[in-house]
Amino acid sequence: MPLKSPKLFLYFLSAVFAINLLQSYFTELIFDEAYYWHYAQKMAWGYFDHPPMVAFLIRLSSYFFDGELGVRFMSCLLSVGTLVLLWLMIDNPKKRDYVPHFFILTFSMTLLNAYGFFTLPDTPLLFFTALFLWIYKKFIANATVLSAIFLGIVMAALMYSKYHAVLVIFFVLLSNLALLKNKYAWLAVIIALLCYIPHFLWLYENDFVSIKYHLFERPNGAYDFNKYTLGFFVNLVAIFGFTFPWIYKALYKTKSSSLFTKALLYLTYGVILFFFISSFNRRVQTQWIIVISIPLAIIVFNYMLENTNTRKWIYRMGIINCVVLLFLRIGLIYEPLFPIFYETHGNKQWTEEIRAEAGDIPIVFENSYRNAPMYAFYSGNPTYSLNNIYYRRNQYSIDSSEYQVQHKKIMYVSKSAKSGDASFTRMNGTVYHGKFIENFESFRKLRCFLTEEEPLSLDLKKVINFKVFNPYGTDIPLEKIKFGLAYLNDHKQVKDVLSVDAIPTNENILTLKSNDTTNFTFTLPKPNMKNPGYFRIGISENGLNYGLNGENIKLK
Repeated sequence: MPLKSPKLFLYFLSAVFAINLLQSYFTELIFDEAYYWHYAQKMAWGYFDHPPMVAFLIRLSSYFFDGELGVRFMSCLLSVGTLVLLWLMIDNPKKRDYVPHFFILTFSMTLLNAYGFFTLPDTPLLFFTALFLWIYKKFIANATVLSAIFLGIVMAALMYSKYHAVLVIFFVLLSNLALLKNKYAWLAVIIALLCYIPHFLWLYENDFVSIKYHLFERPNGAYDFNKYTLGFFVNLVAIFGFTFPWIYKALYKTKSSSLFTKALLYLTYGVILFFFISSFNRRVQTQWIIVISIPLAIIVFNYMLENTNTRKWIYRMGIINCVVLLFLRIGLIYEPLFPIFYETHGNKQWTEEIRAEAGDIPIVFENSYRNAPMYAFYSGNPTYSLNNIYYRRNQYSIDSSEYQVQHKKIMYVSKSAKSGDASFTRMNGTVYHGKFIENFESFRKLRCFLTEEEPLSLDLKKVINFKVFNPYGTDIPLEKIKFGLAYLNDHKQVKDVLSVDAIPTNENILTLKSNDTTNFTFTLPKPNMKNPGYFRIGISENGLNYGLNGENIKLK
C-alpha cells in the first residue's frame, strides 16, 4: 500500500477493526440480524426477502466464533476491506498527509459506520460496490480478459448481496455507453450471468417469490408528502449527519474529469434521482440509499484535499459526528445511555422469561418473523412464525420450519391475545401472552389458486372457482379446515376478513389429497368496507386465524 505514513493508516484501520469487534461482541442482535441468522441455518441459493450473500457471511462467521460475534465477524472484516478499497481509489498524492481526515470522513458517515459491525444485506453491498468500482477503475484503464472475469464475478457478488445492486451496475454502465461496444465488457456480463444462474434457478423453483413480494405484494399507503418525499430528503441528511452541507457541496462542485469520476457522479446522482422518484409512490427506507456513501467518500475526500475550507469544516463536524456515534454505540450496549429504547436492548431478558415458563419445548410466534429467530438464537430451541392473513409472507412461509413443530407440545405466543397460560412484557412495553398447545398442527403451506382470469368484479352472485393444492405428505380432512376471505384496499392493506362457504365441486370429497389439487367454489361475501381493491383467500386450520394461502386478486 503506497503510503507516506503506512503505519498511521494501519493504526487507524486497526482501531476501527478493534472497535467493531468489541461492538459486535457486546451488542445484542437486532431483529433483522436474527432473521438473517435464521437464513444461515439452512444454506440456499436464495431466500424470501433477499439473495443469499448475507446468510453466507453469517455462516462463515459462525466457523470462527459463537454468539453475536459469530454473526458479525465477517462484517467487521468487510468493513475494513471497504475502507482499504476506498483509500486505493484515491489517486491524489496529498492523501498521504491527511490520513486522519480520511478516517474522520468515513467513520462519521452514519450508516457506513453502523454497517461496520451489523450484518445486514447492505454490509456486503457496500463492500462489493467498493470492490466493483476499484476493478472498474482498472478495467477502463486497461481492459483484459482477466479484468473482465474479475469484473463479472464481482457484479454477480453485488447481485448476490441485494437486488438494489442492479442500480450500481446500471448507472456505472450509463456513465460509459462505449462499454456496449467493448468485447471485454460483454465477457464480464456473461461471466456475471453464469455466476448468477444458481439464484435464477432458485427463483424459478420458488415461483419467483422474492420478485413478486418486492414488486407486487408489499403493502403500501396513500401518498403522504411528509412521510414519503420529505422523509426521503431527511434520509439524505441523516446518512451524513452534521457534515451533510459540505458533503453535498463537494458533490455539486465535482465535475466529470475522467471516466471514473463520471461513473462516481452518475452512480450518486442516479441513485438519488431513482429514490426521489420512488418517494412519490412509497416510503424510502434510509438504508436503500446507503450505497451513495461509497462514491461520495471518494468524491468528497478528493474535494477535501484541494479545498482547505471544506477540509477544515468536514474535519470539525466529522469529529462531532464521530463523538455522537461513539456515544450511541455505547448506548447500544448499555441501554440507559441510548436516547430511546432500541432493539439491541433486553432481548436476552425476554427470551429467558419465555424459556423459564416454556422450558425446552418449541415456541410458535404469531405473526413475527422477528421474534421467532431472536428467541431461537438466544434459547437454542426450535421456533416458528405462524403468519396469518393480517400479516405478510416471509422466510418461514417457504422453509421447513413448520415441520419442526408439528404434532408437538408447543407454546403459542401472541401479542393480539388477551390472556393465556403466561404473559411476558418486552422492554418497549409490548405485552405478549402464551398458551400451551399439546398437539400443534398447522397447514400454512396449502396454496389457493383461482381458475379464472383476473381481474374480477365485485359481483356477490358470481360463482368463483378455485383450487387448493396440498403439498404435505398426508391427506388433510376437510373437517379440520375453514375458508375465509380478506378484502384489502388499493394499497394492499387488509381491512375486512370474512368467512366463506367453500364447497368442493365433487360432493364426495372429504379430504385434501396429499400432493394433489382439489377444486372448490364460493361466492364473494358482502364486504363491510367500501370499494375494496383486492381480495385474498385464506385457510384456517384447527381454529387458528386464516393463513396467507392465496394471492392478492385485483377487483375491478
